[in-house]
Amino acid sequence: MATKAKTKANRTAERKSSRSQSASRNKERQQAARNAFDVLEEDHREVEEWFDEYDELKDSDEGRKGELAEKICLALKVHAQIEEEIFYPRAREATKDDDLLDEAIVEHATVKNMIAEIEEMDVGEELYDAKIRVLGEMVKRHIREEEEELFPELQSAKMDLDAVGKELAERKEELMSEMSA
Repeated sequence: MATKAKTKANRTAERKSSRSQSASRNKERQQAARNAFDVLEEDHREVEEWFDEYDELKDSDEGRKGELAEKICLALKVHAQIEEEIFYPRAREATKDDDLLDEAIVEHATVKNMIAEIEEMDVGEELYDAKIRVLGEMVKRHIREEEEELFPELQSAKMDLDAVGKELAERKEELMSEMSA
């Protein structure tokens, strides 16, 4: 009887391991299948939703405001870093459009400064909500410029969007685990 129990336990463990490996392979395939635009646009939609959710909160929802502000700030720091490390250099090589990319880098610096100010504050402090709203407006404008100007320009350029997308997704995962620890 003990042998049957051990065999059953071993089979259960094997199935779990197999499912885990399968899930890992599926995740890798999904990351590989997402091009650079997919990865960046996914980030854009996520942070836009969080800003919209923040705007709908009441003053009394300080706990939720704090959670959303933390998520927004972390997501933007990671997003800016993967764009600056990976996406912008490849885009610069592909398009030779220094003006658009230089503006994006300056916008990132402004966003980073605003994030640093927000992170030094407490929810409910004077100007906290205003800074989150202004940050949201700046980020949404930046997103619109990227998606309406830079992305179309890159579609006709010689840039391996699939390879860059894989690299962006991998680096994002690394940074998220480092920065959220």
